[in-house]
Amino acid sequence: MRLGIGVFFALLSLSAGAEGVSSPDGSIRFELSFAQTEDPSETYPVYTVTFDDEEIIRPSRLGLRADDRDDFSTGLSRVTVARKTSDTTWEQPWGERRFVRDHNNQAIYTLRFDAFEMAVHVRVFDDGLAFRYAIPEQDGLDIRTVDELTQFVVNRSGTAFWQTGDGHEGYEHLYQATDIDDVTTAHTPITLRLDTGTHLSFHEAALIDYPAYRLIAQGDGRFDVDLRPWSDGTKARVSLPFLSPWRTIQLARSATGLLDSDLILNLNEPNVLGDVSWVEPGKYAGIWWEIHRGLGTWSTGPRHAATTAAAKAKIDFAAEYGFDGVLAEGWNIGWDGDWVGEPIQDLTRSVRGFDLPAVARYARDSGVRLVGHQETGGHVTHYEKQMDAAFDLLERHGVRQVKTGYVGRTGSLKRVDDNGVTHFEHKDGQFAVRHHMTNILKAAERRISINTHEPVKDTGLRRTYPNWLSREGSRGQEFNVWGDPGNPPEHEVMLAYTRLLSGPMDFTPGVFDLDFEISGKPRRVQTTLAKQLALYVTIYSPIQMVPDMRENYERYRDAFQFIVDVPTDWEESVALAGEVGDFVAFARKERGGDDWYLGAITDEQARDLSLPLGFLDDGQSYRATIYSDGPDAHWETSPYEYVIRQSTVNNKNTLELKLAPGGGAAIRFEPEE
Repeated sequence: MRLGIGVFFALLSLSAGAEGVSSPDGSIRFELSFAQTEDPSETYPVYTVTFDDEEIIRPSRLGLRADDRDDFSTGLSRVTVARKTSDTTWEQPWGERRFVRDHNNQAIYTLRFDAFEMAVHVRVFDDGLAFRYAIPEQDGLDIRTVDELTQFVVNRSGTAFWQTGDGHEGYEHLYQATDIDDVTTAHTPITLRLDTGTHLSFHEAALIDYPAYRLIAQGDGRFDVDLRPWSDGTKARVSLPFLSPWRTIQLARSATGLLDSDLILNLNEPNVLGDVSWVEPGKYAGIWWEIHRGLGTWSTGPRHAATTAAAKAKIDFAAEYGFDGVLAEGWNIGWDGDWVGEPIQDLTRSVRGFDLPAVARYARDSGVRLVGHQETGGHVTHYEKQMDAAFDLLERHGVRQVKTGYVGRTGSLKRVDDNGVTHFEHKDGQFAVRHHMTNILKAAERRISINTHEPVKDTGLRRTYPNWLSREGSRGQEFNVWGDPGNPPEHEVMLAYTRLLSGPMDFTPGVFDLDFEISGKPRRVQTTLAKQLALYVTIYSPIQMVPDMRENYERYRDAFQFIVDVPTDWEESVALAGEVGDFVAFARKERGGDDWYLGAITDEQARDLSLPLGFLDDGQSYRATIYSDGPDAHWETSPYEYVIRQSTVNNKNTLELKLAPGGGAAIRFEPEE
C-alpha cells in the first residue's frame, strides 16, 4: 500500500539479539525496527543510529518502490538476519595512505514483503556506517525500474555545510553554512555539525549503474533521498539481481575526525584491473591557465594557445623542474564556434599548428609525458562514437593520462537514441554514471588513466578502478578568473570537510599571479601566495597541476621550490587541526621516502595555530623549511608577502604558525643525518 499523511511510528522490535549491529569499538549502533501505518497490519522498516549513546538519526524510512507499483517497504511478513565481522588491511596502489584498515561489523536483513524478498545490507565501522538494498532473482518477479524511499532524519539541531542540488552548474556552486532546518535541496557530501559537537556527513559509495542522489529537506531534520531521473522521468533502470550503491553516514566527535575517515573507500570492491603499475601519480604543467586568463584561446586564430612551439616550451619547463606531464587544451579540431553540446569535437585530428606526433615525441625525449585532453562539450553520444579511436591515437603516442571534460549545464548531456532522437540527461543521472564507467574501462584497456572534469560525484571507485585518478566536481581554481564572484577565502577550507570527503579533486592549486584583469575587469585570487603552496597538501589529488606561467613562478623562485619538492603520493596522512569552513591543517608523509609535508589554510580570519608534531618519526630530528605568510600579509591588500625560514624540530615539538586572512603555511620536514 502507499503511505499517506496519517503514517505514525510505532516501533516493533525484531526477535531478541537481531535488532541491531554496532561498530567494533561499540560507539556507533544501527538498529532496524518496524513502524506501523494507520492499518495495524501494515508495517514498514525504519532505522535509527546512535553515536556515543546519543540518538543521531531518528526513525527513518527504508525501502524501494519498483516499477512505480511494487512497494518493497510495506506488507512485511518475515525477517531473517545474518551477521559477520570483518577485519582486514589492504594496500592502495596510490592514495592518501598506503595501508587502509577495513574493520566493520555487518548484518544482512532479509525482509519478505508479501510474496517477494528484499535485503538490507548494513556495515558499521568506527568512523560511520552504510546500508544498501539488494533484490535477488525470484520467481514471479520482473523489475525494470526502482525509486527509493530512503530517509535521513537528524535528531538534533546544528549547522549544515552544503551546496545547492538545484543549480544549473551541477556541483560547481559555493558551499554555504546554514541551520540544518534552512537546507533546501543539497548535493552530497553534505556535512552537519550538531549542537552537541558531533560531526556527520551523508554521501554514497560504489555508484556504478544507478543515478546519484540529492537530499531534499522536508523540515524537522528530515531529508529524503531523491534519485536523479532520466529525461523521461524514470529514476533507476535495473534488472535482477539488483544491488544499490551504499548510503553512507560518516560520524566523528570532531571536524578532523571526518577527515581521517576511510569509510567511502572501504565500501568499494578491491581493484579489478590487476597490475596497475602503469598508473602514475605526479604533477603536470599545461596550456590552460593562460587561456582562462585571456592571454590565448582554445579556438584557432592568431592567439591560439595550443601550438607546437608553445607545447614544447611547456615541456622544457616541466623537464627543468622535474614535473611529470604537460597538458595542452585546444589541440584538436572542434573548438571554433559554438561547440558546447554540438557534435563538432574531433578527438582524432589535431588542428593546424599542433603537431601531435612531434609534441609527444619531444615530451618522451625530455622525460615528460604528454597529458591528453578530450573535451566532449556535453555531447556524450558523439564522444562515445569516437572514444575507441581517440584512445587508440593517444596510446600510440605514449599518452598515459587523459583529462576529459563535459562542459555545459547539469541537465544538458546529449544522448541520441537508436532512432536518432536527442535526449538531454543530467550529469549525475544513470546515463552519465554508465558513460563514465565505459570511459574508465576503455581507458584501462589502453593503460590510460582518467581525470574527469564536470563529472558525476566521486564515490570511492578509485579503489576498484585505480586508473580513475582524480576528478573535478566542484568549483576549481578557474572560478577565480571567470566566476562572479570568485572563490572566497573560505572556499578551499570548506572543500576539505565537504567535497574532499568523497575523494581526490583536481583543483589546480599553485597560481602565483593573484591580481590581474580580464577584459578590463579586475580579478583577484582570494588567497595569499603561501596559501597557494599549502593547497598542495590540504587538497588531496594524486595528480596536481602546476598551472601558472613560467615567468610568474620564476618571479618568486624561492617560494616555487615548495611546488617543485612536494609529492602527490603519500605513505600516510593525518588531519592535525581544523573546524569546518574555518581552517584545516594536514600532515602527509611521502610515499617511498622519509620526508613529511604540512599544509595549513584559513578562511578570511587570521589565525594562530599551535600544531604538535607528534606525527614525525620517533628519535629523528628534521630540518623544517617553513613557507608562511609575512607579518602584514592579507589576501586582499598584500597577498605576495611571505617568509621562508628553517628550523630543527622533532616529534616532541609544537609548531607555532600565524596565518594571515585568506592565508596559509606550507612546511617540508627533511630528516637530518
